[in-house]
Amino acid sequence: MLNRLTDTLNFQAQALTLRSERQRLIASNIANADTPNYVARDFNFATALRDATGVASIGPSGTNMPRLAMKTGSPGHLGLGGKPAGSANPDMNYASASQTNLDSNSVDMDRERANFADNTVRYEATLRFINSSVRTLNTAITGQ
Repeated sequence: MLNRLTDTLNFQAQALTLRSERQRLIASNIANADTPNYVARDFNFATALRDATGVASIGPSGTNMPRLAMKTGSPGHLGLGGKPAGSANPDMNYASASQTNLDSNSVDMDRERANFADNTVRYEATLRFINSSVRTLNTAITGQ
């Protein structure tokens, strides 16, 4: 029972950490919109969350049941691909330029603003999930 509670909170904490990292990357892209030869960076959130938590969104043979990946007993152990197990360091992708320009900058401000707003809403939703979980636990503990 306690494992289910902590697993839910750990999942949301990993999601929150990845959302804040993505927000930092998008803000960096926006800040460097006028920097010559700057290449915008981002990462696939779903893949990064799956790698960090070890839970896939689609299970074997196309079912919607979650599939668990092998976890290690110590954070110093290496997982798949030589990365530390359960790390929140996602693989970075580089954005291709949506239109050509003279300074070879690949930042598309419309795309970055949309990603920033979308990530902000999802970050706040994750915070609400965590608050709701803690409030539910508090209600269960106090018996009110």
